[in-house]
Amino acid sequence: MDFTTTFQISQMIVNELAGSAFVHKMQGQLFKSQGYTKLGQKYLDHYTEEMGWVEKYTDRLLDLGQVPEVNVCNQTTLIEDPKAYLEADLKLQKEGVETLYKAMPALASDPTTYDITKAYLLDEEEDLYWDEEQLALIEKIGYQNWLVKQL
Repeated sequence: MDFTTTFQISQMIVNELAGSAFVHKMQGQLFKSQGYTKLGQKYLDHYTEEMGWVEKYTDRLLDLGQVPEVNVCNQTTLIEDPKAYLEADLKLQKEGVETLYKAMPALASDPTTYDITKAYLLDEEEDLYWDEEQLALIEKIGYQNWLVKQL
């Protein structure tokens, strides 16, 4: 069986997700330093969860005899305003979910990677919905009230 498509998609996910996870970790530290303990911890926990997915894809690549390439460091500026970060993260989540949906048919001939990606896609959709819920909550209760809930 030709796993070229699996290699390409899995490698892309490893690199994109590892970079994104690191940004979530740094944002979490920033939010905690601003006193938004709950929000900061949410993103620190999110980092750990995302790195678990990186490990699953890395293991899959290794199982197939492919040594992953590490290319995860792009310059990113942290966003100090939590609402502005949620908006930026929502945009990235939507793009990521769309990319995963497009990748699914290409992985159909590799059921193992397909199943990993399906589970990962469900997790990413939950993250997208969380961003949407938080922004909707901000609209309903006001930004200052929402910020108080993040302390």
